[in-house]
Amino acid sequence: MDNQFSPRKVPSVCSFRYGLSLLLYVCNSIIMSQRMCLSLTMVVMVNSSDPHGVPNTSTEESLDVTKNPVYNWSPKTQGIIFSSIFYGILIIQIPVGYLSEKYSIKKMISSALFLSSLFSLILPMAAEGGEAWIIACRAAQGVSQGSALIAQHAIWVKWAPPLERGRLTSLSLSGACGCGVSLLWFLLFYDDPKTHPCISVSEKNYILSSLNQQQSSSRTRSLPIKAMIKSLPLWAIVFGSFAFHWTNNIMLFYTPTFVDSNLHVNVKENGLLSALPYLFAWSFGILAGHAADFFLSRNILRLNTIRKLFSTLGLFLPPFFGLCLLHLSFSFYSTIVFLILTGSTGSFCMAGLLINGLDIAPSYYGFLKGLTNVIGMIGGLISSILCGMILNENPESGWFKIFFLTAGVNVTGLLFCLIFGKAEIQDWDKDRPEQTRL
Repeated sequence: MDNQFSPRKVPSVCSFRYGLSLLLYVCNSIIMSQRMCLSLTMVVMVNSSDPHGVPNTSTEESLDVTKNPVYNWSPKTQGIIFSSIFYGILIIQIPVGYLSEKYSIKKMISSALFLSSLFSLILPMAAEGGEAWIIACRAAQGVSQGSALIAQHAIWVKWAPPLERGRLTSLSLSGACGCGVSLLWFLLFYDDPKTHPCISVSEKNYILSSLNQQQSSSRTRSLPIKAMIKSLPLWAIVFGSFAFHWTNNIMLFYTPTFVDSNLHVNVKENGLLSALPYLFAWSFGILAGHAADFFLSRNILRLNTIRKLFSTLGLFLPPFFGLCLLHLSFSFYSTIVFLILTGSTGSFCMAGLLINGLDIAPSYYGFLKGLTNVIGMIGGLISSILCGMILNENPESGWFKIFFLTAGVNVTGLLFCLIFGKAEIQDWDKDRPEQTRL
């Protein structure tokens, strides 16, 4: 491997590039907590004793309904509400991916995070207004979150040295104060290391020289749409993203429901148990990023092998442990262990297919991330709705159908990634100065 893009490594401790990764981690943690909050509160919002009741009809309870409203939303209706956030995410990702290469990422992310937090605050009032209002609110929140999640990927084209892309990306992604953080982001982040007033000269030179950076010609180039459509490595990322989001969104939205129906714990314990997979996902994501960069910097594995290795772990392990959860869980603790592994091991994809677009076409990474995420979110949208429909028909045996279907989707996506996946710059992006020829 040719490491000419890494002339002299600058220490990462107290560096701005790692500080930026941590700041993005905080932003993503807030976004994900806002996204999954409803899946936990839904456990106490709905009337579980009458799952097939008339939607949005309040029941007479001894509880004060103004403090703890209860709605007769069926599992099918809940699935539609859960998935409604993807309506907004789907329509905004490709435009944001394209515009992030042309306009200020700083303003895009700070505004998006503020609006997502605002919609999260008004969500309870939207629920009182009925299903249409809560769906509209979640869709608007999806527009904001989709903008923030896609725009940030264009950051690493300018801020991440090639040998540190795995750890910086995984650290930032392995994830009430959102409005405050949006202001903090606006004050601390700059679109380019060349314009940052506080970064050290040595770190600035290290980043710029390792990227062999010039004024990006991609700003004036048209998108090679035909070449992208014919690109099998790009389709490998698309199919892998579809499978990843299919599984990830089932676990994101339905873990509290699974815990409630199978472990019969109170809502406080449910919240703790539902959070454990994300704690381990954060750990596995960071581990994957550091391991990938270690293998690459020590010439232990080729970049293509690294991407396929972590894609395999991220797509194969979740459905495997999901089937173990159904067939090998004979106690409370074994159920918890398999539930944690099912919900957390998908984060290995952070060092695999989720960053692979930066390998094959760095010039168009923002657009490609938006495109592949749209396809992936369609998988998440379908799985969320389908999961609700299956549980609506049969809440007890429905989980078996869900995890077997998930296994089929993931194995199909993984096979496509292993056969057609690549990790070198494609011909349709080679008119840009070469960065990482491996």
